[in-house]
Amino acid sequence: MMQRPFSQIDVFTAVPFSGNPVAVVLDGTGLSAEEMQRFARWTNLSETTFVCAATDPGADYLLRIFTPGAELPFAGHPTLGSAHAVLEAGIARPRTGGRLVQQCGVGLVDIAVGPGWPEGVLSFRLPQHRLVTAPDASALLSALSIGSSRRPPAIVDVGPRWAIVELASIAEVAALAPDLAALRAYDRAHGTTGLTVFAASSSGAVKVRSFAPLDGIAEDPVCGSGNGAVAAFRLEQGDIAAGEGYVASQGQEIGRDGRIEIAVRDDGIHVGGRCVSCIAGSVLL
Repeated sequence: MMQRPFSQIDVFTAVPFSGNPVAVVLDGTGLSAEEMQRFARWTNLSETTFVCAATDPGADYLLRIFTPGAELPFAGHPTLGSAHAVLEAGIARPRTGGRLVQQCGVGLVDIAVGPGWPEGVLSFRLPQHRLVTAPDASALLSALSIGSSRRPPAIVDVGPRWAIVELASIAEVAALAPDLAALRAYDRAHGTTGLTVFAASSSGAVKVRSFAPLDGIAEDPVCGSGNGAVAAFRLEQGDIAAGEGYVASQGQEIGRDGRIEIAVRDDGIHVGGRCVSCIAGSVLL
């Protein structure tokens, strides 16, 4: 065991203790996957990350991302929170154009460092998405105790594979009390990461909730990849287009208050938000 620098970052908020925390081990050198998984299980946060030396010359660092139950090829809030921690620790500096390049399971991910960082926004370009109609959609609706959704549910693959259900109103999303055992069974049967539910109001407000019980996450406080999958779903439905964007809210039902900035550009969907450091120190690993 050795002392390793450690940070805990709240993501999608500028106010400590109101976003989605990610635990970041800033030196994962020499740790096995089993050791990383054991520590992630102990932190019991939705994700814990380990910063390692990049093996791709085009990347600034390699990031390994773990839930309490499994390693992920990519995830949104850990990407932004870890980038914030890496910048704060001086491990990497923004390249020309104000960007970092993260290597992870899905490949290279561009992270834009907004003007005025650390107060400014960090954002990432969502990996190329793939969307298919959700199998056994009735099981999803049954797990939510609802009779129907606004549109047929879909599976959106952005690295994590999210089942996406759109409801008719923000109030319906806020009132959900899903059957987590049923959602766990659905994820196991169909290889999905979890379920993200959303609704958009006529004024443009968007509310999101994400559930990933198979990975040990009953409800994710504020989910970057889930929001990215929602944006991909809305793009495919024609609700948003290149040059447009919106701000989604998430986490209020479990005492958080996250804000996720979505922008559709010519090169893809960008997901962003602010980050704030809550813990800095070291950990014996």
